[in-house]
Amino acid sequence: MTYLVLGLILFLGIHSARIVADDWRQQRLNTLGEAAWKGTYSLISVVGFALLVWGYGVARQTPVVLWVPPVATRHAASLLMLLSFVLLTAAYVPRNALKQRLKHPMVLSVKVWALAHLLCNGNLADVVLFGSFLVWAVLSFRAARLRDAAAVVASELTHSLASRTLLTVGVGMAAWAVFAFWAHGLLIGVRPFGV
Repeated sequence: MTYLVLGLILFLGIHSARIVADDWRQQRLNTLGEAAWKGTYSLISVVGFALLVWGYGVARQTPVVLWVPPVATRHAASLLMLLSFVLLTAAYVPRNALKQRLKHPMVLSVKVWALAHLLCNGNLADVVLFGSFLVWAVLSFRAARLRDAAAVVASELTHSLASRTLLTVGVGMAAWAVFAFWAHGLLIGVRPFGV
């Protein structure tokens, strides 16, 4: 559990710079330069991510069961993960209506991903991992919306937005299907649909 917590501190800590210390972050950016800041940010992120993945894997070998979720929560989690993949795709498809309306679909995707996994996993390591990401996503979304309020930008929906939104939903659903039916079992060792 120690490595999991250390990894979370590093990974979510560096990703929280804009939430808790935006002025400090800007000072580092100005002092170090963009390339050095991004390099440092990336290094801390990769080390933190590696530690949390390894720590989570180790913690799963000797699980501490807090509760046993009902089977229905797995079905709810699957539907929430479909939404999470669509939101994640919306973050990368330029000029789509979801991104335009929600502003921060990737952070919302992390929120939904964490909630889905909290619903269907009752071990201590799951609560620590997914609970940490959920708290981070809530705080990150709030901070981003406050930044948005300071820089209001008006925009309109166009035909291009509609077609890109359909593309966003289609790609998100396809990515969810590949991950849910194949990659999750391969990468995580858990098959959500048991196929």
